[in-house]
Amino acid sequence: MDLNNKVAVVTGGANGIGKAVAEEFSRHGARVAIIDLSSNAGNCELYFCGDIAEEKNLQEFSRQVINTFGKIDFLINNAYHNNKGILSGCSFSDFSYVLNVGVTAPYVLAKLFMNYFNDAGAIVNISSTRAYMSQEDTESYTAAKGGISALTHALAVSLAGKVRVNSISPGWIDTSYSQFSNEDKEQHPVKRIGTPEDIAKLTIFLCSEDSGFITGQDIIADGGMSRLMIYNDDYGWKYNKLY
Repeated sequence: MDLNNKVAVVTGGANGIGKAVAEEFSRHGARVAIIDLSSNAGNCELYFCGDIAEEKNLQEFSRQVINTFGKIDFLINNAYHNNKGILSGCSFSDFSYVLNVGVTAPYVLAKLFMNYFNDAGAIVNISSTRAYMSQEDTESYTAAKGGISALTHALAVSLAGKVRVNSISPGWIDTSYSQFSNEDKEQHPVKRIGTPEDIAKLTIFLCSEDSGFITGQDIIADGGMSRLMIYNDDYGWKYNKLY
């Protein structure tokens, strides 16, 4: 796929899924701009080190992007934060911070770049299967991912005819390239754990003209994990209530 001279903006692009996304865009010839808290600039043409929970950083970053490139083609809202939830004392400010990173910042960036997209522009929001299913004590992260999934279809309608907007909900993605047990792999119908590259390739597809008839959608990429129904005693699994 030739993305030569296309401009891709990636939040949280220094590590994990965001890094894989930025590298995949670069591999296809795109010019990449990243904003991240980390000082690790990675493979990009423009790097801004800053907290996207702060509006001034979003405004300054967007100014630098437009001053450098003039226009953009793709916005990938990947950055996230997790302050756990109700059982571990997640406070008002803790919860609000996660929502600012995970929902407010993507909205503000979409607004700041709205009039600077080239034709056939696309926004891809990285959500999570946690928007649909939970473990205990995950309220802040789960609420943010539910919020960005809903924000996706709202933006798709508001920006109709200008920019296509979709989201990806990854499942279990190994961002540390660890070794996993056979049991970990077997619980996925595809028989493996996901990789950041799996999400990066799907992101590229959703930004390409091959997906030109897709907008307002959330694409689940979890190896089928959320579709596997398990009952007590299935596959030796035992339910154990912790409290």
